[in-house]
Amino acid sequence: MSRDSKVRVEESADGLDDPRLLFEELDGLLGYRLRRAQGAMHRDYMAAVTGLDLTQKQTATLWLINGNPGVSQVSVAAALGMDRATMMAVVDRLEERGLTIRKRSTTDRRRQELYLTPAGQATLRKVKARIAKHEERFKSLFTEAELTALMAALEKFQDLS
Repeated sequence: MSRDSKVRVEESADGLDDPRLLFEELDGLLGYRLRRAQGAMHRDYMAAVTGLDLTQKQTATLWLINGNPGVSQVSVAAALGMDRATMMAVVDRLEERGLTIRKRSTTDRRRQELYLTPAGQATLRKVKARIAKHEERFKSLFTEAELTALMAALEKFQDLS
């Protein structure tokens, strides 16, 4: 049983509930722990990229397009586990901001190829630098062995549908 499980709700002087609650089995649930960890990472990510106006999905999309010039929207969507409609909205937003362009494939007219613009490349360089610092903040919480084990454990979730 974790420390959090043993703490009971207490009334504070201002009448608001104390944030220390009895978690019962909640804090032993893997899904709950993963969601809390994801929330912490997301809040820190958003603080790290303040002013760049990029979501995590947009950032990942820029990253994949940069590494795979001419990639299709469908391929990026599949790689990120997104549906086509969501991917279209992400790419639309990036294109509206002048960070990406779509080009019709010369080999398959049904296919849209994605490319970063010079502005998209510059934005990606900025966001990568900020993400490196963000990642280091979280990685520094673990030993090298713990981090290796965590990354291997998390990888098991990626292929689940």
